[in-house]
Amino acid sequence: MTAYALEFESIGKRLCQERLVSANFGNMSVRRDEGFLITRTGSFLDNPGEPVFVPLEGDVPREASSEFRLHREVYRRTAHDAVVHAHPVHAVALSLGRDHVITLDSEGQMFAPKIPVVGGAPGSMEMADNVAGALAGGNLVIVRGHGTFAAGKTLEEAYILTSLAEHSCRVIILSERAG
Repeated sequence: MTAYALEFESIGKRLCQERLVSANFGNMSVRRDEGFLITRTGSFLDNPGEPVFVPLEGDVPREASSEFRLHREVYRRTAHDAVVHAHPVHAVALSLGRDHVITLDSEGQMFAPKIPVVGGAPGSMEMADNVAGALAGGNLVIVRGHGTFAAGKTLEEAYILTSLAEHSCRVIILSERAG
């Protein structure tokens, strides 16, 4: 198993333990050479196997995640080196009725005070454009009704931002419930 596969598995296990993903939902990638390594389509993030190399230009291996367009656009249009896509329930719930999420908790205020919410169908070029545009000016975005995309220098940084988004969204929902 390569070092990249071990890193993907480690971050995937954290995402699963925190219930930020379930079953074979979600994906992640890291920039490398003239492209990026991405999880395989349909893979379970806690046991993703070897990542697939996708060039920034040219043909895409059919084993690559169906979200390859989005990851490709992020690497083309930003300086980020890693992307984590998860389906955190509270973040998805809040995205249904908002154009952005204003965090209330101290960590959210420090690291992601305003999280944009964008649209687009999963796997579509529209979603890829919207997410890449949002990540060009930040590190975190929620796709309405779908999930979070977090970007950073490392998979660990992107994972931390994913966890932060879910925590902040949970705090908002609980505070609204409490009145």
